[in-house]
Amino acid sequence: MALTFHWFLPTNGDSRDVVGGGHGVPTGRAGGARPPSVAYLGQIARSAEQLGFEGALTPTGAWCEDAWLTTAMLAPVTERLKFLVAFRPGLLSPTLAAQMAATYQRLSGGRLLLNVVTGGESREQRGYGDFLDKDDRYARTDEFLHIVRSLWSGEEVTHDGEHLRVEQARLTNPPDPLPPVYFGGSSRAAGPVAARHSDVYLTWGEPPGQVAEKLAWIRGLAQRAGRELRYGIRLHVISRDTSEEAWAQARRLLAGISESDIRAVQEGLARSESEGQKRMLALHGGQRDSLEISPNLWAGVGLVRGGAGTALVGSHTEVADRITEYHALGLTEFILSGYPHLEEAYWFGEGVLPILAARGLWRHPDGTQPVAEARIPFAGVGRT
Repeated sequence: MALTFHWFLPTNGDSRDVVGGGHGVPTGRAGGARPPSVAYLGQIARSAEQLGFEGALTPTGAWCEDAWLTTAMLAPVTERLKFLVAFRPGLLSPTLAAQMAATYQRLSGGRLLLNVVTGGESREQRGYGDFLDKDDRYARTDEFLHIVRSLWSGEEVTHDGEHLRVEQARLTNPPDPLPPVYFGGSSRAAGPVAARHSDVYLTWGEPPGQVAEKLAWIRGLAQRAGRELRYGIRLHVISRDTSEEAWAQARRLLAGISESDIRAVQEGLARSESEGQKRMLALHGGQRDSLEISPNLWAGVGLVRGGAGTALVGSHTEVADRITEYHALGLTEFILSGYPHLEEAYWFGEGVLPILAARGLWRHPDGTQPVAEARIPFAGVGRT
């Protein structure tokens, strides 16, 4: 299956340095360098669209702007780009969520993708008025997605569950096409819910061996549920013309960050209830040394940022090689980001995507062929 690439909209601000935030971590040292205005996010979205990204992930949480509202404001300034809207099921009713998704699909021309985030931090959830523990949140998500999918199919739904109750709910105008559901989770409570309801299961960027084990686990659960899923991975990326340039940029990102900053972030992340976050922390142990945890896979971002904490670092060919290896495991969707997001979209889009296109693994969504390398007109004319 051909590869699909999505970019990221930094709705908590962007910078030439790593921006903190996520999973209860306060926004980091450079969070306000490029505020997340419609004008700036629109630049990123239009660039991603032009370069050949299918969609763009927008995060959810108290540390960033609301994903529904932000992407609705960006849809008119783009033409094709889809928006992977992250949202938390416990914070709105399933009937309202199903209606919002249907409206979004109609008014955007079918450009909605849904990233269901159950919520890994009880402290943050309580700030929103949600007092369930983690396992109960996943149980509620199970009920929530059952109701939403039933409504999308045109059914009248009466549901009296442990966590949710609706009576004679129905959508007057269900969405067409149905928005694909993206779902991540590494805990025992998350797996069965993902297997029953997701279209695309997402993992954070772990070494290939660990990713293979996780995918085998989810595939088994999906098979028992009578379903086939697609699989994706969330990574940062630093791709340059040479490997040396890429690693120099990775070192630069950490050069100005103090040990006290790292300790403060790591202490906060250590309290996380998220199994995925625990797996991210285990990759680097809070230490600056030995951050290349697998060939071209760098865990430095996770020292100062919650959530996805690894990056593919290397020459364009090396990054393409690593993506090809992940693809061999069964991953077909890649959600990428980099600091700053505008410039890094071009490094990847103009450097790596042409290589993958030449290998027959990717093609531009609008059918155009990417240029393999820039050429200067008349270069060399008249030389002897």
